Amino acid sequence: MPINIPKLLPAREILEQENIFIMDDERATSQDIRPLNILILNLMPEKEKAETQLLRLLGNSPLQVNVSFLKTNSYESTNTSKQHLEQFYTTFSKVKDLKFDGMIITGAPVELLEFDEVKYWPELTEIMDWANNNVTSTLHICWGAQAALYYYYGIGKFELQQKCSGIYPHQIFEPTDVLLRGFDDHFYAPHSRYTDVSIEAIKTNTQLKLLAASKDAGALLMASRDRRHVMITGHLEYESDSLAQEYARDLEKGLEIRIPENYFPNNDPSLPPINRWRSHGHLFFSNWLNYYVYQETPFFWG
Repeated sequence: MPINIPKLLPAREILEQENIFIMDDERATSQDIRPLNILILNLMPEKEKAETQLLRLLGNSPLQVNVSFLKTNSYESTNTSKQHLEQFYTTFSKVKDLKFDGMIITGAPVELLEFDEVKYWPELTEIMDWANNNVTSTLHICWGAQAALYYYYGIGKFELQQKCSGIYPHQIFEPTDVLLRGFDDHFYAPHSRYTDVSIEAIKTNTQLKLLAASKDAGALLMASRDRRHVMITGHLEYESDSLAQEYARDLEKGLEIRIPENYFPNNDPSLPPINRWRSHGHLFFSNWLNYYVYQETPFFWG
C-alpha cells in the first residue's frame, strides 16, 4: 500500500530504507482513485517509534492510504518534542467535522490506573463516541483495546500478579473470519502489559467475537460483529527488539521484572531475539484495511 505521509516525518527516512512504498502529495493526487483516510490517535509516550511501527504495516497493501496523526488536547506528551507534535499532529476539534475510513487508537502506559483516573479519559470517550458515526472501523491496541471493551461493552480489566511480557502462541477461534484470512491455525504474537480481560466475559457478550487467544497470555483478538471495532491486546506491530528495549528500561528503573517469555534464544538477553510474528503482523493490518475498512466504507465519505 502506498502511504501518503508528510515529507519531513522522521519515520519516512526509516521506511524508505526498508523499501516501504511511500507516496508524496503530487503523485497521490495524480492517481484517479479515492484513497483510504486513516486517523491514528497516538497515545504512546515515544510517538515517533509508534509512528514508524504502524506506518510500516499500513504500507503493505495495494490500496492507497492518507494518514493523519491525532494527539490529545487534555494531556501534553513529555516524551515527544513540542515541535514534532505541532508539525505532524492535529487535535480533535480540527477533525470532528470530518469522516474517516479507519482509525487506530494505540496503547498507553496507564493501564494500572482506573479508566476515569486517566487525565484524557473524557476526551477519549468523546472521540470514541464520535467514531461510532464518523469512522467505518476502529482498531484499538493494547490499553486502547481494554478501553474499548470497557466503554463500549462494559468489560473491565484486572491486574495481573506479574507483567505479561513475551512472545506467546495463539489459537484461532473463528477461522472463517476475514480478519484472519491467511493466518496459521496457531501463530505467535508479542504481549506487554500488567492487566488482562476476562475471556469468559468476551465469549458471553453477544456483540463480540473472540477471534484468537493464548493459554498463557489470555485474549488477544476480538471484533464486534458489525466490524466497527477491532480490539487487540498484544502488539503485532512491535519490532524485533521492542520487548528487549522495554526489558532493559524496566531493569534500569529497578523493577522486579522477568525476562520476556519465549523471546531471547536460550532465554539469554545477550542474544538477539528472533522475530516470529512479523508475517502475521503484516497480514493482520492488511486484512483489517481490506475487509473491515475498504470493503465496508461508503465511497461518498471521501
